[in-house]
Amino acid sequence: MDYVQLMPGRIFRPWHSLMYYAQRAVTPRPLRRAVATGLAGYLRIRHGMPNLGNAVATNENASLQTLRADGLAMLPRLLERNQIEDIHTYLRSRPLSPHGRSTPLFLADAPPPEVRMAEYSLADVLGCPHLLELANSAPLIRLAAQYIGCKPTISAIGLRWSYPREGTGTGLQGFHRDCDDWRFIKVFAYLTDVDEGAGPHVYVSGSHHERCSVRLTPYGDEEVAARYGQQRMVSVTGPAGTFFAVDTHGVHKGLLPSSKPRLLLQIQYSLLPVYMYDYAPAAGLQASRIDSYINRLLLKRTKA
Repeated sequence: MDYVQLMPGRIFRPWHSLMYYAQRAVTPRPLRRAVATGLAGYLRIRHGMPNLGNAVATNENASLQTLRADGLAMLPRLLERNQIEDIHTYLRSRPLSPHGRSTPLFLADAPPPEVRMAEYSLADVLGCPHLLELANSAPLIRLAAQYIGCKPTISAIGLRWSYPREGTGTGLQGFHRDCDDWRFIKVFAYLTDVDEGAGPHVYVSGSHHERCSVRLTPYGDEEVAARYGQQRMVSVTGPAGTFFAVDTHGVHKGLLPSSKPRLLLQIQYSLLPVYMYDYAPAAGLQASRIDSYINRLLLKRTKA
């Protein structure tokens, strides 16, 4: 995802800045909950809830309750092995760029030695087999709608490689919180096997209930261990096809891989657009397949 300029300058976006920092500035949890609940109620009246049928599996209710209580919930497998192979085949010839930069471009099996994380372009992600259908699948949309309280917005989707390197993790590979919107969740899927040497996602259980400071400062490993204890740190490992949902307002990180690379899919569902992103919807929306409101930031309707 591309970013907008939130601070004054040549391409400053004042509306985006106002909307983004307004929700960042409201830090007391009761007040954030009240605003989020009010927004969700308005959006529910305006756009309704997803029409996905009334049948909800028992495991979906269990996942929702766990997500609300702990901030992280494991999900059932939503991609078959052959679908994951399709994704890898498609990506084999698609270039990546380092996280946060547009150059240099390279293929997944030949990263520059200084690159720790790299991402595919949004166009390639949207063109990848199975991913758009997955992001709009009934279990994920239903989970997001129930957690957020209204029809969700897909506000980000991405594919990121993390490569084994020496040193300690910083940025996304160090403990931090996200404050992207008033209420949101992220669904992650491992598209490679992930053990402790492949950079598993680490989450502090229950930390999403806490107040977040206006300044999103990182946390050191020792600080997190001393404050929460090792027993609250959940390290998610599993084979390719492992899915989990996370409220990343809680303290988390993607561990720096030590022995093998990791390919991660991320889908973000939120109340509103994430105003730090610069959205440029691509043509290709087909009303018969996916909900135009949920996908409005990524796709626009193709003219007949």
